[in-house]
Amino acid sequence: MSATLAADEAIARRRREGQQVISMASGEIGLPVHPELRDRLAHAADRASYGPVAGSLALRTAAAGYWRRRGLDTDPDLVVCGPGSKPLLYALVLAVGGDVVIPTPSWVSYAAHARLAGVRPLSVPIAAGQGGVPDPDLLRETVTAARAAGHDPRSVVVTLPDNPTGTVASPETVRRLGEAARDLDLVIISDEIYCDLVFDPATPAVSPAVFAPERTVVTTGLTKNLAVGGWRLGVARLPEGEAGRALHDRLVGIASQIWSSPVAPVQEAAAYAFGEPPEIVERVAQSRRLHGSVARAMAERFTAAGAILTPVVATCYLYPDFGPLRTHLVRAHGVYNGAELARFLVERHGVGVIAASAFGEPLAALRVRAATSRLYGDTDEERTTALTAADPTALPWIRSSLDRVGEVLADLAGPAFAAPPAASGPAADAA
Repeated sequence: MSATLAADEAIARRRREGQQVISMASGEIGLPVHPELRDRLAHAADRASYGPVAGSLALRTAAAGYWRRRGLDTDPDLVVCGPGSKPLLYALVLAVGGDVVIPTPSWVSYAAHARLAGVRPLSVPIAAGQGGVPDPDLLRETVTAARAAGHDPRSVVVTLPDNPTGTVASPETVRRLGEAARDLDLVIISDEIYCDLVFDPATPAVSPAVFAPERTVVTTGLTKNLAVGGWRLGVARLPEGEAGRALHDRLVGIASQIWSSPVAPVQEAAAYAFGEPPEIVERVAQSRRLHGSVARAMAERFTAAGAILTPVVATCYLYPDFGPLRTHLVRAHGVYNGAELARFLVERHGVGVIAASAFGEPLAALRVRAATSRLYGDTDEERTTALTAADPTALPWIRSSLDRVGEVLADLAGPAFAAPPAASGPAADAA
């Protein structure tokens, strides 16, 4: 069971039981559907035929334009659409075959996809502040050792920007990844569903497709930038060349056996969205500003309590490290690891987060992932107000959540808190 979806269900159960909860376990974006997007979907409700397996020409052309505007020239005939980027990522693992390299930490489903496909996930740590991309030097070592042991790694999955850390790997790290993948003959599967949510648009995430275009598959969707996760629509961009076209054909063959075609009415709305008319561009910009404002304000609460946190530059995710409080957490609360910390926060305080172990880290890691995307309001009126507010953190319903989490963290840290050292990283607990 997906750790994030399981945590969501647990939080919902507590809420039904009348308990006060703050859900920071799920990355679902709690924002209303844009009215024009909703109307497009409704207008297409009578489109009930299957349509092409790879998606309608209108949608594939719109997705190709979306990537071209981001510097990736794209052939619509090498775009494959599916019922969400998650099924596309899994189908890509099947289509490429072989074992899969994944970064540590990484989104909860990557390793599960590999196991479901009957192949081996090979974990490679990230470098400090370079979330979503395995350290290129360690990638070389891991793949070389795996092949010497008789294993068959053929792909590496990366996330730009990253879930769970909220960071963006630098262009230099991505360039080195591309070189390593070329030398090792690996396909790069680049999950870029958060690419529109980098807080500073002047410093966008750079895709591996820039440095290794012949071997990079890019996936994205509308789940995060436009908050329509329940509509289930994802798109994949396959590379030019003989190998890319062969991979495209295998992916379409798998799609034909699993989902037949994307949902027809959703394709109509998605084609409009990927065309990026001004009203959609503005909605995404509003969402980006909202995520940045609330995530940074929440980050201040965690660091004030003594957690170490790499600055969040994208998405709605925080990945605080409570390692500096380890001794205090053991003595005061009997908390020895991230799983116990997450359980303590939800059972004692009704604050839902996800332990680092769900993202592939050692059980001993005292890190959790917290998502701010469900704090924007309980009604569409509140959420719309949050989208347009000059300072959304000043809105009463958002301020109350921020203050409540601050109180919880102060209780967690206690009076014994001492200022933490300047740096820490995901590899610290692996030693």
